[in-house]
Amino acid sequence: MLKTATISAEALANVLDQSVDCVKLIDLAGQVLWMNSNGICAMEIDESGAVYGREWSGLWPEENRALVTDALARAQTGENVRFEAFCPTAKGAPRWWNVSVSRVTSPEGEHIGYLAISRDVTDAEFQRRQLAVAADELRHRLKNTYAMVCGLISVFAMGNREHETFAKEMNARLLALGTAQAFFTSPDVPRNVSELIPALVKPFDTSGCTVKLDDVEPVLVERAQADAVALIIGELAMNSAKHGAMNHGGAVAVRAREDKGRLLLTWEETSVQPVGHISRDGGQGLDLIAMTVEAHRGTITTSWHDHGPVVVASLPITA
Repeated sequence: MLKTATISAEALANVLDQSVDCVKLIDLAGQVLWMNSNGICAMEIDESGAVYGREWSGLWPEENRALVTDALARAQTGENVRFEAFCPTAKGAPRWWNVSVSRVTSPEGEHIGYLAISRDVTDAEFQRRQLAVAADELRHRLKNTYAMVCGLISVFAMGNREHETFAKEMNARLLALGTAQAFFTSPDVPRNVSELIPALVKPFDTSGCTVKLDDVEPVLVERAQADAVALIIGELAMNSAKHGAMNHGGAVAVRAREDKGRLLLTWEETSVQPVGHISRDGGQGLDLIAMTVEAHRGTITTSWHDHGPVVVASLPITA
């Protein structure tokens, strides 16, 4: 039975040796002093002596050595550093690792080396790549669907000048919507809201209802916040296109800025037609927005004036 007071240095060393992760001790010069048995196995190293005394960064592919060197430099200051990178095994098998690096000190507090723990995340990386391929296919199919709908509209409008004008305007909106949706399925992060928001509202900007974006600041957000912004703006635009200024005429002003680590997103709508009702049976748009904001640990307020709503959403920024 283990007791804290009876755990020896040898017992602790044995615990580290049995860790499922690849545990390494690195000296002040950045050379490998020791690697646990499971780490040697995971890296497919036949003889542990083959890595002892070697520079740790030299065991990585050349394109990732700067990551390792930088991690050691930052850990030297006392920072706990994490990074993910590719490093094949000694026998060339592909591996991706989640690595943490921290400073090791003596009982007197003297800096004597580094502890590096690498966790094999290869399966997760392959799954991420499979999802990226699926997302690329989805984007391609989405664009094709919009293009097909545009083609059908054009065919049915052919020969009628009034209908052809309508078809041309609708095709422009549909293609813009397709571009916006594909834009949000892009894996690139972080994204700039000053690019995201115009992509969403451009299809709804018409001579009957202008959309003002003068106060959208270039705030960087991670994928989760970008998706939340997409849903909020998309739902508000669809509601307006059905019941508000984008349907009856008027103006919409969208503002976005950073304030103390949060993204403040404002939608202010002024419709030509006065507001008759602020809710309706079966209406789910505002409820969906509220649930989305809550799921992202944000807040949202909606106030109504005579000609439309003012919606203010606040989301924490993690970028």
